[in-house]
Amino acid sequence: MLVLSCSDETTVFEQNEDTFSLEESQSVLTNSVSFEKSGVLDIFDDEATSNKSGKFANEQAGDYPLTLVAQITPPSFTGAENLTATHVQIDGDYAYVSYNTVDGGYAGAADIIDVSDPTSPSVTSRVYSRSIDFNSIQYSDGFAYIVGGIDSEQSALATANSIIIRISATNGRFDTSGILFGFQEGFNANDVVLIGDSAFMSSGKDGYLTEFNKNTLEIINEAAFQDLRSVAIKDGKYMVLDASFGVRILNSDFSEASQIAIDSDFGESEKRTLDFTDDKIVVAEGSKGAGVYDFNTGAFQEYIPITTNPVNVSQSDIVTNATAFNEGVLLMANGGGGLCLTDDENGSTNIVGIIELEGSINFVASKGDYIFAASGREGLQIIKMNKPSDSLEERCSVSPRYFGNSRLNVSQGEDLSYSGSTRLREVTISGSLLLCGSWTVRDGITIGNNGVFELSGDLTVARNNRRRNITVGGGATYRVEGGNLTIWGDLILGDNSTLEFLGSNSSITVHGDVIKSNSATVTGDFVDTEGKF
Repeated sequence: MLVLSCSDETTVFEQNEDTFSLEESQSVLTNSVSFEKSGVLDIFDDEATSNKSGKFANEQAGDYPLTLVAQITPPSFTGAENLTATHVQIDGDYAYVSYNTVDGGYAGAADIIDVSDPTSPSVTSRVYSRSIDFNSIQYSDGFAYIVGGIDSEQSALATANSIIIRISATNGRFDTSGILFGFQEGFNANDVVLIGDSAFMSSGKDGYLTEFNKNTLEIINEAAFQDLRSVAIKDGKYMVLDASFGVRILNSDFSEASQIAIDSDFGESEKRTLDFTDDKIVVAEGSKGAGVYDFNTGAFQEYIPITTNPVNVSQSDIVTNATAFNEGVLLMANGGGGLCLTDDENGSTNIVGIIELEGSINFVASKGDYIFAASGREGLQIIKMNKPSDSLEERCSVSPRYFGNSRLNVSQGEDLSYSGSTRLREVTISGSLLLCGSWTVRDGITIGNNGVFELSGDLTVARNNRRRNITVGGGATYRVEGGNLTIWGDLILGDNSTLEFLGSNSSITVHGDVIKSNSATVTGDFVDTEGKF
């Protein structure tokens, strides 16, 4: 069936059975999830990335105790062996991920990932295309909307190079029956936003901002621009990033309400996004980093620069591609320059550092307690922020925040307690220590003979490819209340030591072994997620 829309250049088609294929192998989906590098993540500043010996000797403990939950390896099939993640959207219990090819030609894929269990994500469905790049994806009301590029000269289906696809996606499964396609002039569709019954698509160089009916993919409105890269909607205004000019703020009929001229090199057909929070617009400006502008006046506020210059990475690959916000945190996907975390400190931007991830960071999304980073051939990386719960903060309100060395050492006779959300390198306890909130420890915990360690909150130790242990010495006590304890290594319980769980809301995940002396005791109610006790 052929349906002509209000544009002479745009056509809507129904499903062509040869256009898409579903991954039928459950083992392929299961094996796409890797826990090889799961565990504690460092955050490096410029000095820490220089690989100087002894660089951590006097390092201070830091905020943001991040952990890598898992990686999703990119799909691969004949003719598309180098797919990379291009976009992520999180909706409810699922993450929706799009992929395109870094090689010549067109090919793409999309994943649905169940993230309802944060410790064990799973790919529930995957769809492939041998002729379409998938550049961006959004989910709404049982359907995934994918925009991308197709070679219209080589396709019997396409009437233009920019394409929008509506595909059924219910209960974490794609269904390739009844797919709808829409086409629009433009070099390559690169972004899509869903509002109400409409889908808004930007279609690249010499393209359009186009409003489609979400249910039929017929065009409602369109406006031509020179080089669109991204679209966002705030307070009834439509913001588009035009790489030939800057940001254009449009009314609902696409007439221009205001503009923000930006003198930056946005690159040739490269992914660049714009985002907003409160009254700020943040623009990914390539080698300049992220530009911050006032939404109401368009006034420039500041540049947040790219702080790293890693060796063996081309300068052209160190560019800000995308940004994302999460409760005062700004994340910058800086390509070969890594994933940068900044926060707002007393009204000023504070660059915390570069998160310890491999791969070129092309896109980032964040929601709730999670960060989703599209990192080139390293695939999608799922990061837990480990925000402390309000209830734990309240119960431990008398404990001060910890601002000391990253190697926390509690001497015999000391009785210390701290609260907050902190990352440490190592903990050694000969006296008594209470930690409240959310913590990560990179290099292990040692509780000396007769020492006491109490945890009210969440704690993660080490990572899968760099395992470390928690050692509870002779006569020592390790007490956990209402928290989640994850150890990428062994739990070693010495002679007459005690592991005690208080209440009924604690869980423990030991990815190594539980090595328990015959005289050691384990008491209380807890969930043993890996069955190691």
